[in-house]
Amino acid sequence: MASLACHARCGICTANWLNLWRPRARGSSVDIAGKTEPAFRRIWGDLRSQILGHEFPANTALPTEAEIACTYSVSRQTVRRAFQDLVAEDLVFRVPGRGTFARPSSGRYLRHFGSVEDLMALSADSQLQVLHPLTAAVDPTAAGRLRLPDDRVAKTNFLRVHHGEAFSHTTVYLPPRVRARLGDVEELASPGTVSPVTLIGLLDRILEAPIQDAEQSITVATASGEIAQSLALPSGTPLLRIDRMYFDTEGEPVELAISHFHPDRYSYRVRLRRNPM
Repeated sequence: MASLACHARCGICTANWLNLWRPRARGSSVDIAGKTEPAFRRIWGDLRSQILGHEFPANTALPTEAEIACTYSVSRQTVRRAFQDLVAEDLVFRVPGRGTFARPSSGRYLRHFGSVEDLMALSADSQLQVLHPLTAAVDPTAAGRLRLPDDRVAKTNFLRVHHGEAFSHTTVYLPPRVRARLGDVEELASPGTVSPVTLIGLLDRILEAPIQDAEQSITVATASGEIAQSLALPSGTPLLRIDRMYFDTEGEPVELAISHFHPDRYSYRVRLRRNPM
């Protein structure tokens, strides 16, 4: 076992580590877009998955920075960065001189978003469940927002599911040219299909000019119709609504996503950083 051999070399071995810590295989350090995953993100992802999977009970100490650094052959600063992201998501808390501990679960889906890559990483611990397959549609409002010359778009509706519970309902609109490049997508072809993909992850693989950034607006809406039914909410329940418009490197809109989030199953956090002085 590689991690145990590492501890033997480093002189580090604890019962807590051996019972709870199982890093991912080395071959999985590539994200959905096929790009190399930074070491701190891989550590963050491993720990996050185990915490959300209740493999670290509430108030249980996580492995130390030294133990994790040894296992991954990285610096303690790299591990510290991973811990900082877990703290930002409120998944762990740190006690000076004692260590880092798992927080009691709130029952909500938690994610820290600071980049397009973070949105693609939804595939790491949630699934897309198709409600309506990706098909041609006519929608003047969506077409206008996508800066299209006419009202034709491609449209799909799906849920995002975590541990068997739907935490969001999303409607995605694509320009016809983007839909044509996407081709046949098995994951979006039939109602009820469940897969770990994200739309932006699929698009990032096929676009000549990859996704560069996104504009986001956050408002409040109320549940009605399909949204209320699919999220198992009474009609009129207040919801968080997030609209995201994705742009490629040439500044052209490539996707409009409108999501509504279950108020008891989702918590949204953003880290704000200061610009360099």
